[in-house]
Amino acid sequence: MTGLTGWAGFGVVTGASLLFILVLQAITFAIGRRLGHYNVVDVIWGFGFVGIGWLALILGGGDATRRWILAIAVSIWGLRLTWHMVGKVRGKGEDPRYAKILGENPSAGLVIRKIFGTQAAAQWFVSLPLQVSSVTHATHGIWWIVLIAGVLVWAVGITFEAVGDAQMKAFKADPANKGTIMDRGLWAWTRHPNYFGDSAVWWGMWLIAASAWPGVVTVLSPVVMTYFLVYATGARLLEQSMSKRDGYPEYQRRTSYFFPLPPKKGEGAGSQGSTP
Repeated sequence: MTGLTGWAGFGVVTGASLLFILVLQAITFAIGRRLGHYNVVDVIWGFGFVGIGWLALILGGGDATRRWILAIAVSIWGLRLTWHMVGKVRGKGEDPRYAKILGENPSAGLVIRKIFGTQAAAQWFVSLPLQVSSVTHATHGIWWIVLIAGVLVWAVGITFEAVGDAQMKAFKADPANKGTIMDRGLWAWTRHPNYFGDSAVWWGMWLIAASAWPGVVTVLSPVVMTYFLVYATGARLLEQSMSKRDGYPEYQRRTSYFFPLPPKKGEGAGSQGSTP
């Protein structure tokens, strides 16, 4: 089957994407309701984008090379994140963020509105570069530089996110590190290498989409993703809790908040305190 292009093609892709997201969120809500906690929604965050990426590949009629690049890129990112979150939430109770948002005995309507509906809307909006790029023409001329730059930025992002998560997992698994701050490896350059990597991944995918008009107009996708990672639900909330723990203020003074920078001198590494 030959996919559509232009507005007609976008309508098909975005309609299918919305339907997929709504079904996925509804199933996950039912599972969370049965379990009595809703941190399972974190597991399908990355998986939802994978589904949209492959719908865009199959249904879109735009440039095949770019559709394949984006489908593969979002699959590597999304499946890795999904597996990571499965391990992170398995056997755990409710996420403190959701407990604070929902309060005691929340109604189904409140849970859908505050958690699942919000995530569904975010998944659709952030995935717009994948959707729009799937129905646009081939990349030509100098715009190949933009596409290649996007792949490189994505590669930096997935490296920071995956390596940062692996370093933290290994750090926490070592009993000798109990009571100390994780300030080694990528965590010596940024206090949030995983969040920085996540942001870079989406800036990279936007650049890939922006290598052909009108992909460039989806720039608000990485802007919104970065805003959530830095200010709304990511680094800011973690900093609020961690800044009260012994050793973390010193770590904050010597280590960049978000963008990786060489650590400052003068504050000793391995300060005593709780791990982030």
